[in-house]
Order: sequence, then C-alpha cells, then structure tokens
Amino acid sequence: MTPVLFDQLSTTRKAEDSRTVRSRVIQTREIQKERFDSFPDVHCNAQMSTQLTREICQVDEAGRKLLKIAIERLSLSARAYDRILKVARTIADMERSKMIENHHLAEAIQYRNLDRETWGGKF
Repeated sequence: MTPVLFDQLSTTRKAEDSRTVRSRVIQTREIQKERFDSFPDVHCNAQMSTQLTREICQVDEAGRKLLKIAIERLSLSARAYDRILKVARTIADMERSKMIENHHLAEAIQYRNLDRETWGGKF
C-alpha cells in the first residue's frame, strides 16, 4: 500500500462524497460505452488493443514530448506506454474532455510511477 503524505491527511479541503464520485464514474462508463459501440469485444478503455489505443488516444506534440521524457527517465516499456495512454484517456473522459491534455498524461504517468514504487511491497 502506498503511504499517504501528511499534507494529504491534514488538508481542510472537502472531498467529494461517494454519490458524486459514483455519478461521475457512471457517466464516464457511458462515454466509453458509446465510443466502443462498434467494437463488440471492447467495452472500456482498458480493453483496447495496441492499435486501437494508438487510434483513440491521440496526443499533441507537447504530449508526445512529455511521454518521451517519462518513458526515457522511468525506463518504461511499450506496454507501460499503452497503459499510460489508456489511463490518460479515462482521466480525460472523467473530465468530459474530447482530447487527452498534458495534465491528463501527467496524472496517468504519476499513477504509473506510484505503482512501480510499490511493486514487491516496497515503500
């Protein structure tokens, strides 16, 4: 389990309630359901093939540069690259953004890096 930073524990910012989060997740799933309507074996972003990921998860030049830096500095694989794109697409869907923007990519990269830090139970 990833440790929680003190600043996150001590924040006075009000968190979203479960009902609000649930509603956003349902709406996001609807977006993905519509996107993959013509793909019988794909129901959500996580199920995209590599080819479909490259078609659907388009990023601009700044996004490509950010991904290049992340791949090189974190020594990520092609599989990790695809996973980052899928997660970034999901984050963009949750914000109802048509395009994957740099902050979506940065958040997805951060999740990937956090995941790597906790492999094997290491903190």
